[in-house]
Amino acid sequence: MPHPLTPLLAPRAVAFVGATPRPNSPGNDMLRMVKRSGFRGAVYPVNPKYDNIEGLRCHANLAALPERVDQVVLSVANARLEAALEEAIAHGARAATIFGSLYLENDTDPPLLGRIARRAKEAGLAVCGGNCMGFYNDEAPFWAVGFPAPREPRPGHIAFISHSGSIFGAIGHNDPRFRFNICVSPGQELVTTVADYMDYALDLESTRVIGLFIETVRNPAGFVAALEKAARRGIPVVVLKVGRTAEAARMALGHSGALTGDDAAHDALFRRHGALRVDTPDELGAALLMFAQGRRCAAGGLAAVFDSGGECEMITDLAHEMGIPFAQISDATRCKLAQRLEYGLEPRNPLDAWGTGREFVGVFRDCAKALHDDPDTALLVHFADIRDGYYISEGYLEVHAALMKESAKPVTLATNYTQLRHDDQAQRFAAIGVPVIDGTTPALQAIRHMLEYRDFLSRTHSAPLSVPAGAREIWRKRLGEKRALDEAESLAMFADYGVPVVKHRVADGQAEAAQAAFALGYPVALKTAKPGLLHKTDADGVRLNIGGEPALRVAYADLATRLGPRVLVSTMAAAGVEIMLGASVDSQFGPVVVIGAGGVLVEMLGSVTHELAPFDAAAARRALERLGPLRKILAGGRGRAPSDLNALSLLIAKFSVMAADLADLVAEIDANPIIAGAAGAVAVDAVVVLRAAKEKRDGPDDTKG
Repeated sequence: MPHPLTPLLAPRAVAFVGATPRPNSPGNDMLRMVKRSGFRGAVYPVNPKYDNIEGLRCHANLAALPERVDQVVLSVANARLEAALEEAIAHGARAATIFGSLYLENDTDPPLLGRIARRAKEAGLAVCGGNCMGFYNDEAPFWAVGFPAPREPRPGHIAFISHSGSIFGAIGHNDPRFRFNICVSPGQELVTTVADYMDYALDLESTRVIGLFIETVRNPAGFVAALEKAARRGIPVVVLKVGRTAEAARMALGHSGALTGDDAAHDALFRRHGALRVDTPDELGAALLMFAQGRRCAAGGLAAVFDSGGECEMITDLAHEMGIPFAQISDATRCKLAQRLEYGLEPRNPLDAWGTGREFVGVFRDCAKALHDDPDTALLVHFADIRDGYYISEGYLEVHAALMKESAKPVTLATNYTQLRHDDQAQRFAAIGVPVIDGTTPALQAIRHMLEYRDFLSRTHSAPLSVPAGAREIWRKRLGEKRALDEAESLAMFADYGVPVVKHRVADGQAEAAQAAFALGYPVALKTAKPGLLHKTDADGVRLNIGGEPALRVAYADLATRLGPRVLVSTMAAAGVEIMLGASVDSQFGPVVVIGAGGVLVEMLGSVTHELAPFDAAAARRALERLGPLRKILAGGRGRAPSDLNALSLLIAKFSVMAADLADLVAEIDANPIIAGAAGAVAVDAVVVLRAAKEKRDGPDDTKG
C-alpha cells in the first residue's frame, strides 16, 4: 500500500492554484521549480486570468481540469485560502501545500488557521504548511516550493525536516555535498506533522539518516513512534531542538504558535531513543554528512591521520576534551606504519604521516590502510586542508579512492578551517563515498555522534522492573482520596515500591519521640512532621545525629515550640554520598526522573541528568556515568570507600517504576537526599505532591494527556 503521504510528496498529477507569469513571484517560481525537479507527472496551472504560463495550458479553476489531481498547491492570498481549499476538497484532491501565513487582520474566532486545519482534517487531506517553504522530493522527483533556488535534483540518503524556513534554505539550497531524498519545511503542521514526514522517510530504502530542526513536537505520540521505528531500523535521527531557555521559548511562541515544552523531557526522550542532539546548524550538517555515507562504526576508537604535526597535536587535545577515544593500535599495526614512514616520524595513533613529501601518495595510502584495518579502529578520519587545483589534494583523492575499494569502516576527510576553496574536490571525494567535513569542531562533534550511535545500537535493552505485588492497588486507592501524604506515608509508599528507606516512626509528643528513638537505636534524626510543610530544612525543622535522650528532648522542645508537636524519628543512614531524585510529569512525554547531586552538593556541582520513566537499572547506571564530578565522588578515593553503584542504580530504577505507575495521580515526587554508600543506598527523605493539590494551587493543566 502506498504511504498516506504519497499524494502529497509524490503525486501523480498536481495543480498550482495562483500560478502567474509574473517573474520573481511565488506563483511563477513554483512552476519553474517543478519543471526543474524533473517531475514526470501532469502539471496544471490554475488562474482564470491567463491561457498559458511557462509553456503550460492554464485553467480557470480546478473543475476545468481534464483529470483529478492528487495535490493542489495553493499560492493565494490569505483571504482567498478558505475558498481555494473548499474547491480543492470538492475536486477530490488528497493533499495540499499552503504557503500563506493564515493570519488575517480582524479575523473571527476561530481564526483562519483553525478553520483551515479543521476543514482539511475533516476532508482527510495531507497538508504541507501553512506558512511553509514547501518541500523537495528528489527521489520521486517532485518539488513544491514557492521560491527559486540553484539546487539540482540529485537524490541521496538524507531526509531533512525543518521548522525554520531559513535553515531549510541554508541546508537545502547551498551545499551540493548534501544529497536528499526529501527536504521538507512543514510550517505550522496544520494536519501533517514532523512525525508523519519521518515515518514516510523511514519507509524509503534510500534513507540513511534523518535530520530535524524543530521548535516543538506537535504530535507527541506520533513522534515517539517515529523515533522507535528509526531505532528499530538502525537509522540515526539528528535533532537540533530550539527553545531551551525561557526567552527562546517566548520567541518560539510568538513566531509560530509553538509550545516548546520542557527541554529536560526532550533531552530524556532523545536519549532513550538514540536521537542525537546537536546545538548548531554546522554540527547538524556535519553529522548528516557522516551518517549519510551509510557505514557504521566498529568497536574501538578513532584512527586519525595528518599531514601536520601541529594539527595532530591540536586534534589530540580537543578529542580528549570532548571524550573521543583514540584507537589503541596493535604492535602489528605499528610495525606496518614504521615500514612506510620516513625517518623521525613515530608510528602511532593519531599519526602525522608527512615527512618530506616523497612518495606521499603511497605513504598515506599504506598508513591509512594499516590504521583502518587495526582491530581497535572504529572509524578513520583524515585531517587535511585540501583545496582545488592542488596536486597534494589530488594525491589524497587517489589515496582514498584506493582505500574505499577495500574498506568497510567509515572513512572521512575533515578540514581544520571552514573557508577553504575546495568545492570541486569535495564533490569528487563524495563521488567515491568519502564525505568532506569542514571545521575542526564540527568534524569532532560528528565523530562523537557516530560513536554515540554505535554505542546506542549495541546497548542491551531490558524491560523495566515490574511493580511489586499489591503496591499499585494500595497506593492508587490512597492517592485517589486526594489527601496530602505526610513524610511517613511517602516513605511507606517508597518502601512498598521497593525503594529502600530508613527505619522511622512518627511521634506526637516528647515521651513518644523518646520511645521511638530508643526502639530505633541512637543516633537518630528528628524532623518536624507539620502537615503541609514540604521543605523542612528551610523551616529549620531537621536535627541530625542526635546521640541520646537528653539531646533528643532539647531538640524536640525546640521543634515542637516552633513547628508543632508532630515529629518523625528515623535512624541515621550510614555515611555516603547524597543523591537527589525527583520526578515530575511532562505534558507531552509523561513522567521524567531527574537524578543529581543531593543536599548541598546540588548547589556546589550543579550536576543533573534526566530519564523518561520507567527505565531499568542499566539506564540508571548510564545516567550516573553522565554526572561527571558527582560520578567521581561516588567512586570514592582519599580514604573514602566507593559507593555501591549497583545498589544505587537499582534504587533509581525502582523509583522510576513508582513514578511511572502513579503519574496520573502524582504531580511531583522528591527523594532528597538518597544516601549512597559502600553498603548500599537508602532514601532518608520523601515528598509526594498530588496532582490534585498542584492543580488546586496552579489551576488545571489542560495540556496533560
